[in-house]
Amino acid sequence: MFERLQELEQKYAELTEQLSDARLLADQPKYTRAVKQHRELEQVVVRFGEFKALDKGIRETRELLESEDDAEMTALARAEIVTLESRLAEVESELKVLLLPKDPNDEKNIILEIRAGTGGDEATLFAAEIMRMYMRYGERQGWRVQVLDVSESSIGGAKEAIVLIEGTGVYSKLKHESGVHRVQRVPQTEASGRIHTSAVTVAVLPEAEDVDIKIDAKDLRIDTFCSSGPGGQSVNTTYSAVRITHLPTNTVVSMQDEKSQIKNREKAMRVLRSRLLEMEQEKQNQAIASERRSMVKSGDRSEKIRTYNFKDNRVTDHRIGYTSHQLNLFMEGEIDNLIDALIAHYESEKLRSESEAAA
Repeated sequence: MFERLQELEQKYAELTEQLSDARLLADQPKYTRAVKQHRELEQVVVRFGEFKALDKGIRETRELLESEDDAEMTALARAEIVTLESRLAEVESELKVLLLPKDPNDEKNIILEIRAGTGGDEATLFAAEIMRMYMRYGERQGWRVQVLDVSESSIGGAKEAIVLIEGTGVYSKLKHESGVHRVQRVPQTEASGRIHTSAVTVAVLPEAEDVDIKIDAKDLRIDTFCSSGPGGQSVNTTYSAVRITHLPTNTVVSMQDEKSQIKNREKAMRVLRSRLLEMEQEKQNQAIASERRSMVKSGDRSEKIRTYNFKDNRVTDHRIGYTSHQLNLFMEGEIDNLIDALIAHYESEKLRSESEAAA
């Protein structure tokens, strides 16, 4: 492990020197790759530096302990060693996690797809609230959030919504959100006050780049039509809405959010690339280790991953047994604690699997 850390430290130093070279700026693609690689290495190098400083501190304190006769100073030195060793163990664990193979999609933007499931109108209202929750979270992270398309229900909910979220490490934060989100509450339309259970499906797709997915123009059928609003009423009389069908996979994406046909086509292609990338990755996932397959399964859209109970102001994630009684804050986008807990859980699972494989 330490040989690998030293190699990364050396690579980080080389990249730091390269980035200060004005000639690199002339090659923008190369400069961008270097900046990205430098940023990815920074966390592990900083943590390795802390590890070395702690290790040095322990050795120096032990040397002091051997030469010290004063009882009070000896006691202080022993207490200092205990503190330093405890932190050293923590940093070593953090380094092991940082050295785990990275998900190549972690730094990508995402296409967030939210669909109302069982529950009728109540499900569409909850879908709109879930969309707002993720948008609030994204804004608090400093990400760029853009609604690509929303199919509204007759009561102002969302039958389906597609949101683009752009920023640093978006997929790494939200990739565990895919699945069925269940809500338990008294619907606005319920006169008797009975609690109903509805469901919303969330899919988090890493945004595909041109280098990820090559789409042949002959494999596409592109149709244009007039945009329409809730209930089918016409909202414009120009053929600005776009429907793109990928013929080999029969994948269909429609977009009518913009008044410009060109902009709707661009947005539809971004969503199509991401859906095709997801299909390709699902094929690849069937051939890799069982631990990875179980992680993918845990994000399957058919699984109920979380329950939102409004009566008790409670949200529960069933995968890790996480429960919070601050659902009101959760729905305002304050989901950091759960996001961090999910990341820690899956990193721990991956570390355990790596350790078992090495043994």
